[in-house]
Amino acid sequence: MGSAELSSVETEAEIRDEAAEFAVRHAELARGYGGNGDPDDPAMVQAMQMVLHIPKTHPPARSALLEAAAAAAVAVCLDPRSGPGGEWEPRYLAWKRSRIRKVARRARGAQWVSAGAVDGVTIDVDGAQARAFVPGPVGAIDPRIRKLQIGGTDLEHDEPGPPDPRMPVLWVNAALEMSVGKAAAQVGHASMLLAGALPVTATAAWAAHDFRCAVRDADDQRWAGLVAEVAGGRAVAVRDAGFTEVAPGSMTVIAVPAQP
Repeated sequence: MGSAELSSVETEAEIRDEAAEFAVRHAELARGYGGNGDPDDPAMVQAMQMVLHIPKTHPPARSALLEAAAAAAVAVCLDPRSGPGGEWEPRYLAWKRSRIRKVARRARGAQWVSAGAVDGVTIDVDGAQARAFVPGPVGAIDPRIRKLQIGGTDLEHDEPGPPDPRMPVLWVNAALEMSVGKAAAQVGHASMLLAGALPVTATAAWAAHDFRCAVRDADDQRWAGLVAEVAGGRAVAVRDAGFTEVAPGSMTVIAVPAQP
């Protein structure tokens, strides 16, 4: 066998190995969340921290920022470092097997640069940037993240136009009037749910495009139609635990797969 043929065989083997490893990570995500409940010590409650880059001047479009947040959250879950033997695996599984919580904070300037050194994944969508971090206990948040403000800044709703049918769409329940931070956490839940619900081949194809998705607001009429899609098994919904902003059990986001 020549060197070129050997190289081709090795490449094919590497691709098969990567696909098998991705399938294992996807299977873990598809198993769902929770089951272990909250620990007795409040400081050991598990959460995924997220940071939204919102400069004081020229802030990003709200929809693009939420798209970046959604993609970053699921990217952490399916990153090789979160898989078997990976350096993030223990922290990821401790969180995933507890009650799923996400906390979105905002940063600008040096704060944003500093946050980039903490374990996680950053996604950029048309200049809007969000970073999701490896989950952990709320009592042990990295100081570079802990000091960042959770609330206090919001963004105006924008009109990005019709979503690209080749991308999944995460529809936000406009009637709830969620802050950008709350909405970021909710679309992060939605991207995880959708990735786990899709066949592994579809999720792998999505991963190859950095989990790019569209985030749009749904008015009452559209929301009613989306709820019907959930009932028919053609979409997945996020139902909030009600810790902040919305009532327990509220349906906050509905994720619709890309059109075939």
